Amino acid sequence: MAVLVDTNVLVDVAIRDPHWLTWSRGQMMRLAKDEPLVINPIIYSEFSVRYTDRDQVDELLPQSDFHRENLPWAAAFAAGIAFRIYRRAGGGRDRVLPDFLIGAHAAIRNHKILTRDPKGYRTYFPDVPLISPETHPL
Repeated sequence: MAVLVDTNVLVDVAIRDPHWLTWSRGQMMRLAKDEPLVINPIIYSEFSVRYTDRDQVDELLPQSDFHRENLPWAAAFAAGIAFRIYRRAGGGRDRVLPDFLIGAHAAIRNHKILTRDPKGYRTYFPDVPLISPETHPL
């Protein structure tokens, strides 16, 4: 089963976050031994916000380490449904649509998600296996 790597984990490693670096890098290294690590255009876009040079982003997210997978159309639809449910339940705009796109992608493709922020995924995509500090402490 492939693992969709959430943007927050990639940022932890790229900026060498003093609190999360060890956990995020350790989980990616552990998982990469047995399962492909996957990113999609939404994750790539969120990660790219910190950079002005695409080559630098591609160097930090090499295709040899991170398989690129497009967002399935069915996932885009499922994300819209989940986001509508969230908004109708009184959800504010603090939870943005990209989180729903990532969660739906994992749900449609039967991927796991590596994240340190599992709340939204757990709520709106409860069948997606999550790898988080709660479920996989170091």
